[in-house]
Amino acid sequence: MIARLSLCENYTFLTPVKFEIRKEEFWLSPGRMIWYPKERALIIADLHLGKTGHFRKSGIPVPQNVYKQDLHTLFTGIQHYKPEKLLIVGDMFHSKANKELDLFFKWRNDVSQLHIRLVKGNHDILHQQYYTDAAIETVNHFTTGSFCFIHDISDAAIDDAAEQFYFSGHMHPGISLYGGSRQSLRFPCFYFTKQYAVLPAFSAFSGHYMIKPKKGEHVFAIVNQSIIQVH
Repeated sequence: MIARLSLCENYTFLTPVKFEIRKEEFWLSPGRMIWYPKERALIIADLHLGKTGHFRKSGIPVPQNVYKQDLHTLFTGIQHYKPEKLLIVGDMFHSKANKELDLFFKWRNDVSQLHIRLVKGNHDILHQQYYTDAAIETVNHFTTGSFCFIHDISDAAIDDAAEQFYFSGHMHPGISLYGGSRQSLRFPCFYFTKQYAVLPAFSAFSGHYMIKPKKGEHVFAIVNQSIIQVH
């Protein structure tokens, strides 16, 4: 049984796990991000920036430090990996603009040299001027080599003969790990099939869609600031 879980603000620095896809290296980080060294790119999905402000506006008292912690974790990852590009696979922002966007713009000024490319998701409904002002390139999908990045994997044309491998978000995948006495705990995870990958939601303020992996698929749970492969 897994117990006594604790939080650590600097868990981005803990040991990542290498996973090879079509003979290329990808490093899975406990910070809910993937480092792609060939492209000098940091890959994340589902930040949902402004979501806590959206809930507070609706009368639900979600503390703002949840949002600030997400930005801090992302900044820590950028400092650690020193990427040239940040690739966001959808849902960078949660919905309409709110006061939390002001904090994001201040954060953006601190990483102004970083190229940010956003594959737009269903929650990315801000006016295009916001993305322009924040120097964020927006696309509906993005392809480099044999890899394609799309927010919702259900929008991809996938078959056994597909030449491309897809990276996606949207699902917020989670996995249940079982211990003694029929007890279980749920954790975010990276989910890989033969044709595509689904990244965990970067936002800590997100639920999970519990997956049931099939034979031949790979799942890496994020547990206690570590990456654990689930067999």
